[in-house]
Amino acid sequence: MNTSSLSKMSLILLATLLLWIKTYIVYKTSFDIKIESWLQEFILFINPLSFLLVLFGIAMFIKEKHRNRYLIITSLLVSFILFANVLYYREFTDFITIPLLFQTNNLADLDNSIFELLHFTDILMFVDIVVLYFMMRNRHKLSSRTTFTNRERRGYFLVVTVVVFFNLGLAESERPQLLTRTFDREMLVKNIGSYNYHLYDLVLTSKTSAQRALADSSEFVEIENFLNANYTMPDEDLFGIAKNRNVIMVSMESLQSFVIDETINGEEITPFLNDIIGESYYFNNFYHQTGQGKTSDSEFVVENSLYPLGRGAVFFTNAENEYRATPEILKEKDYYSAVFHANNKSFWNRDVMYPNLGYDRYFSLVDYDVNEDNSIGWGLKDIEFFDQSVEKLKSLPQPFYTKFITLTNHFPFELDEEDKMVDEFTSNSRTLNRYFPTVRYMDEALKGFVDQLKQEGLYDNSILVFYGDHYGISENHNKAMGEFLQEDITPFDVVQLQKVPFIIHIPGVTDNNPEVISKVSGQLDVKPTLLHLLGVDTKDDVHFGSDIFSEDKLDFIVLRDGSFITEDYVYTKSTCYDKETGEETDSSKCEPYEEKARQELEYSDNIVYGDLLRFYEGTSLTNGLTEQE
Repeated sequence: MNTSSLSKMSLILLATLLLWIKTYIVYKTSFDIKIESWLQEFILFINPLSFLLVLFGIAMFIKEKHRNRYLIITSLLVSFILFANVLYYREFTDFITIPLLFQTNNLADLDNSIFELLHFTDILMFVDIVVLYFMMRNRHKLSSRTTFTNRERRGYFLVVTVVVFFNLGLAESERPQLLTRTFDREMLVKNIGSYNYHLYDLVLTSKTSAQRALADSSEFVEIENFLNANYTMPDEDLFGIAKNRNVIMVSMESLQSFVIDETINGEEITPFLNDIIGESYYFNNFYHQTGQGKTSDSEFVVENSLYPLGRGAVFFTNAENEYRATPEILKEKDYYSAVFHANNKSFWNRDVMYPNLGYDRYFSLVDYDVNEDNSIGWGLKDIEFFDQSVEKLKSLPQPFYTKFITLTNHFPFELDEEDKMVDEFTSNSRTLNRYFPTVRYMDEALKGFVDQLKQEGLYDNSILVFYGDHYGISENHNKAMGEFLQEDITPFDVVQLQKVPFIIHIPGVTDNNPEVISKVSGQLDVKPTLLHLLGVDTKDDVHFGSDIFSEDKLDFIVLRDGSFITEDYVYTKSTCYDKETGEETDSSKCEPYEEKARQELEYSDNIVYGDLLRFYEGTSLTNGLTEQE
């Protein structure tokens, strides 16, 4: 291309340059992307370029009078995608996926959370568009009122092709098999760029949409063999110890284990939980295993013992699937099942998903008296929630299986002054500072709930299960978290902070013989553990978790991002850590578990994407062709 051609392209190149530089600045200031060499830094710098050159190069085929409009609108749309990633990353330390963009049912309830994530300086993210517009209006030399020849277009896209393959070549040399590591979004963004990552994510979305249509029963055979080989026998002494009891499960919003037995300014943060742990089975090495679906993922994992998806939330993407969840299994034992959650029934698509999980009743927002006086943040305060829920619980037929989902301890952790029972922490993180009072409030609500169960005669013949649904404090607050814990937070510590409380309280049983169980376990293990306590055989069930009480239980769990924890090691971000020292160790020590971790995630994904449980009936597979017809 000669000087004249470049001059004609000046506006296209300016739009590309402005957005390219802006994207790189955002990479460095808004995302915590780990860079380990000058080559990785160079790849990070150039990776937005190929996408932007292609996108703005389309302007060469657009009529002159519409070209400026295309450049401005395209710059604005791409900037909004970048900005959306920044907001999402601030809370979840992750990048948006295509399935998340279709979860529009949730948007109406996110006002407070989004507002909390906004910064005044965010307006700077759109300055380049103003500059571009100004240049169009005031610089005749940059006018797009020119016609491009076919030769100029070919020359332009030849250069673009070279840039694309140069970027991919560098990325592949730096990270072989990059495009097969779909669970590691940071690695993809670091090497191919945030925009190309979204294109790749779109391809994956299309691929998984076709997976169900092409699936047949033969795909389940290999998975079935894997699950049978990993089945663990229940503890004979504990099997059926809670048979025919009512089940009362409480999903404790955003509760992490680091607050248990901790104080702030001399005041206990969780006095009730501390007390009931002393009368229960408490699992102090228990991890949440959620993905982008957060609370809905925890529900899915706990009641199905399947992994959440690596992209989006199962409650949205695969709500119409066939499942074999705990409520459905207990229905065969004459249990009535209900969920109590004072939120919009469509949030996380629950009104569609719950019937497929086997629930008989969903007490949602319309079933509660909610007003300004008894609400804060995301809705009904937890104390009021439990007060109103107990009245509804009393009316249920017994035995029942119930789940209560709390709300107050939800980001951005807002609480009225009169409800604060402990002080806020003092750090540079408002999120962490406000976390402790809302945790304390939830703890008080749980105490009141259990007291009411006793008063109403619903306590003695029940089994109470409390579990944290997912983390509340993301990696973006590591500095402040380090101040609270009085230690520097490493990638090893980040994994350890994914521990959440898991408590099983059986009146008349655990209060006489409480126990702290330190086996490595996670939310996938809840389903088989609970069913065995209720005397339900799970040998023919489909689950990736294990009964935590089983002597054969392996000290091993996998997190959705591919990290895994064993008795002695933690593997995360391609690094093996010694649990005793918290220091990096020889990667060969983690290698024996890597294939098992990968296999479990892949098999579980195949079940969900292929809706393979429609082919499974008890101990036999149905005919796949008949089912598809």
